[in-house]
Amino acid sequence: MRGKISAGIVGAALLLAGCSSSNDLTAGGQSVRFVEEKPGAECQLVGTANGKQSNWLSGQHGEEGGSMRGAANALRNQAAAMGGNVIYGVSSPTQGMLSSFVPTASEMQGQVYKCPN
Repeated sequence: MRGKISAGIVGAALLLAGCSSSNDLTAGGQSVRFVEEKPGAECQLVGTANGKQSNWLSGQHGEEGGSMRGAANALRNQAAAMGGNVIYGVSSPTQGMLSSFVPTASEMQGQVYKCPN
C-alpha cells in the first residue's frame, strides 16, 4: 500500500513538472532569428510556423518572461525543424483581454524563411 502511494506521488510530481516547464531552445532553434523587415529575394519562404506554451499551471507571468518566451522558443525550434533560419511577421493571436485574467495558452506564429548566412 505504501509503495502504491509513493509511486502515485512521484508520478503526479513528474506530470506536473512536465506541464509547467517552458520550451527550451534546441541547438537548431538557437540559430533562428526574428526580423522586423520582410526578407529580401535572396531568401526563400519555407512556410508558416506556430509556437505554443501552456499556462495552465504556471500562469501568465512565470520566470524569465513567462509563457511568451516559451512560445517564442517553440516557434524558433519549429522554424529550425522546417529548415529555416529567419522568422518574419510574428503575431500572437492568443494575447487578448481574456488572457489578462485567465492563464490561457500563449501562442505565436510567423513566416519562416531560409536565408543565406
